[in-house]
Amino acid sequence: MGIVIGVFFFLYGIVLGSFFNVVGLRVPKKESIVSPPSHCTVCNRKLGVLDLIPVFSYLFLKGKCRGCGTRISPIYPIMELVTGILFVLSYAMLGFSGELIIAILFVSLLVIITVSDIAYMLIPNKVLLPFAIVLIGLRLIIPLEPWWDSFLGAIVGFGVLFLIAVVSKGGMGGGDIKLFFVIGLVLGTTNTLVTLFLAAFIGSIVGLIVLKRTGQGRKTPIPFGPSIAVAAVISYFWGADFVAWYGNLFY
Repeated sequence: MGIVIGVFFFLYGIVLGSFFNVVGLRVPKKESIVSPPSHCTVCNRKLGVLDLIPVFSYLFLKGKCRGCGTRISPIYPIMELVTGILFVLSYAMLGFSGELIIAILFVSLLVIITVSDIAYMLIPNKVLLPFAIVLIGLRLIIPLEPWWDSFLGAIVGFGVLFLIAVVSKGGMGGGDIKLFFVIGLVLGTTNTLVTLFLAAFIGSIVGLIVLKRTGQGRKTPIPFGPSIAVAAVISYFWGADFVAWYGNLFY
């Protein structure tokens, strides 16, 4: 992979990652993603150019607002950096292809829902629906093999999560259920099931760590979206390798 192209994808990713933070934080609150301009939520100071350089502004400002000195959440630079890395990974794995468009859209969705779920424990329909519509159209143009696998994956992903929600009497959020519909469109049936397996595993580990650190009870709500996002990325790029490795354990 050319270094110049890799740098381009990284810079493109961190810039969009900054925007994804805004979307993930404002859309669940039914706020405009355009107005008001980016500002400190404590002192309401409008952010200038030096405050808005993705990742680097956080480092230069030592994680504090230039106006009031309030600490800035590290989630901002982390998600910007993650987006940049995922964009580079997408290009490295897929090259310039039709599937690269789907990959960029998919990781963009996962970054947005991770931000919103961490902040509010909510995955908004206003985020999921536009991505679902676009990805349905793209999967008709850039299908999996066989072509119907993405649609079967969407049905399976939605159906399994819906069944879990019914059996657990609300133990699974509606946003998670609808997110798996979109995941199924992108990944197909097998990798959607791999995502579910990995998400449950990752979510269990995260849950144990959070509960141990906070000392709270088992019924403490913990956002599941980030675990689903990590699992979906692993499944998208390495799902076939995981299935092959898992199958070899029994042969």
